Amino acid sequence: MRISLHLAMWLATGFAALCIAYGVVGFTSLDADATAAMRDDAHGFAMFWMFLGVVGLACAGGSWWLLKSGGNFGED
Repeated sequence: MRISLHLAMWLATGFAALCIAYGVVGFTSLDADATAAMRDDAHGFAMFWMFLGVVGLACAGGSWWLLKSGGNFGED
């Protein structure tokens, strides 16, 4: 199965948006009454999802760059 660069770019963008949104929800839902260990665990969990969002943005950016370059990789 082959995936076009357009589809890869949009799938990566959607993945990044979902991951970043989940990370933001994780940051905003931290309970003030939670113990320090629970807050640290929730913070780490939210940071993990933000990291995945950045990876998705990097994949989308790479796909966009390949689309804009036209596939010419020094062959001219």
